[in-house]
Amino acid sequence: MARKNALETGILNDSAFYILSTLVEEKHGYMIMKVIEEASSGTVSIGPASLYTTLKKLLDSGLIQRNKTNDESTKIYQITKSGKQTLENDINRKKDMIEFAQNLMQ
Repeated sequence: MARKNALETGILNDSAFYILSTLVEEKHGYMIMKVIEEASSGTVSIGPASLYTTLKKLLDSGLIQRNKTNDESTKIYQITKSGKQTLENDINRKKDMIEFAQNLMQ
């Protein structure tokens, strides 16, 4: 039996989490990379290959959409309602994981 990919289960890998988080407001690919790098003070960097591979997966899973622009060479992306719900669920899952670990470390 084939394993489901992480997006089908609603669990985001780190790249998908960062990318989806930036798309609460629409952005093009280069801006996504810059926002992630700047917001993380340079500790997180997603290169073009990882970015566009992940964007395709997020599009295919319906978590983001591509918005129309006047310039067809510029691709603009934004989170969908389903994507927001998945992101919120994953944030809560991560919070639970942190709380679990912190309780065990006390």
